Amino acid sequence: MTNSPDQPIPASDSPTTTEPLSSASGGAAPADGALDAGTFSAIVEPRSVHRLPLGDGRWHQVSRKYIAVQVISHVAFLALIVAAAAVLGLVLEQGWVWIPAGIVAVITVVTLIVLPRQARSIGYQLRADDLVFRRGILWQRMVAVPYGRMQLVDITHGPLDRGFGIAQLKLVTAAAATGVTIPGLAQTAAEQLRDTLIDVAETRRTGL
Repeated sequence: MTNSPDQPIPASDSPTTTEPLSSASGGAAPADGALDAGTFSAIVEPRSVHRLPLGDGRWHQVSRKYIAVQVISHVAFLALIVAAAAVLGLVLEQGWVWIPAGIVAVITVVTLIVLPRQARSIGYQLRADDLVFRRGILWQRMVAVPYGRMQLVDITHGPLDRGFGIAQLKLVTAAAATGVTIPGLAQTAAEQLRDTLIDVAETRRTGL
């Protein structure tokens, strides 16, 4: 199998052949400026020619601050592991602890290395009848959530997220497998997207 080089796809300049959300719902979709402010400009795809295609339409991405939050979280976790291993290994003389601690440390460091590329692979698209979410480089996932199947749209953020002004948006449906969590959205973008999805979901369920 031959591999092609990375092909970043501009999130704002990709051709649009699907019907936009605004025309499908009869209302106004969130302004592109609100959804794309402070986000990455291109989705990074895997090198393999057998990757899941992006298709047509406008893709929106997560905030650049998402990487900073993830780096801080992973570094704090790594520091906690090292501190615990030092206490057990040096103070309590439990030498075996260095083996699992080393494995966890290596996994965490590798995660930090690939984190920027993984973050740039996350994107979502507002189509006429559904929201499409995609993420992943090594393990790709692409799922379409019909607007009429949405039962709950939830915004959550922890203390670190609030400090950087980002949040995650969770879409809950009757089928757990089709649920989607979009991380790293700017607070304003998450709130506007939530309001729009709720309005569209209510319209689809009532058949208007």
